[in-house]
Amino acid sequence: MRFTGTDSYVATEDLMMAVNAALVLERPLLIKGEPGTGKTMLAVEVARALGRPLLQWHVKSTSKAQQGLYEYDAVARLRDSQLGDARVKDIAHYIKRGPLWEAFEAPAPAVLLIDEIDKADIEFPNDLLRELDRMEFFVYETGQMVRAQHRPAIIITSNNEKELPDAFLRRCFFHYIRFPDRETMARIVAVHHPAIKQRLMQQALHAFFAIRDVPGLKKKPSTSELLDWLKLLAAEDIPPEALHNPDKGSFIPPLHGALLKNEQDVHLFERLVFLSRRDA
Repeated sequence: MRFTGTDSYVATEDLMMAVNAALVLERPLLIKGEPGTGKTMLAVEVARALGRPLLQWHVKSTSKAQQGLYEYDAVARLRDSQLGDARVKDIAHYIKRGPLWEAFEAPAPAVLLIDEIDKADIEFPNDLLRELDRMEFFVYETGQMVRAQHRPAIIITSNNEKELPDAFLRRCFFHYIRFPDRETMARIVAVHHPAIKQRLMQQALHAFFAIRDVPGLKKKPSTSELLDWLKLLAAEDIPPEALHNPDKGSFIPPLHGALLKNEQDVHLFERLVFLSRRDA
């Protein structure tokens, strides 16, 4: 089966090509892009489109590669041994399977999301090289070799917070999700807000891309923030004229808290308003 997007996820031609190429090569798909461009949701929609089970591993700064394979709870075993629990004789009771183990032993080919891999230590990707390459790992506590019954489709996301090792990159198919252009963004909005008025959507898109083009912006608003903003505009019945009339604040749009997420950017727009009025 080929991935062609879904009714709730607008995928560009190059993104669909990247997903299908990774499926054919049976290599992990490494996805980068601005926050809010749908990297995490891609795995969810690929699993839904292909009818595969989805397993998710959300990486944190404290995450270790071993946790994706399994964890051995030695403390629980010690406690049970002190209580005379008969389960202590079988160490397998204290082995907790990780998402990679679950994906390997899924009854059907699964989709495994390794989300924000760059949050972890720099050695994290290197510690997964063998497992992702050979699709197997050894459980030392039980002497068991775990091999993938069905090779899972692995989607890995990164926000570019850290450089990933070359050996890890060599094993992946890479794709960078470019920020949607205005036409693609209109399609995305139509999927999430099908009942929105066209004039309001057009004016909101114009204001949104104008904000993103302002030089010196610390954090540009993302797709998810645009969708939140449109939901608020529709709920508050904000007229389209309020988004472009200078007298009503063209530089600081109504409900701008959905778009501007730090005081530096708000102050920047306040200065722009001041300079515009002074020049006028």
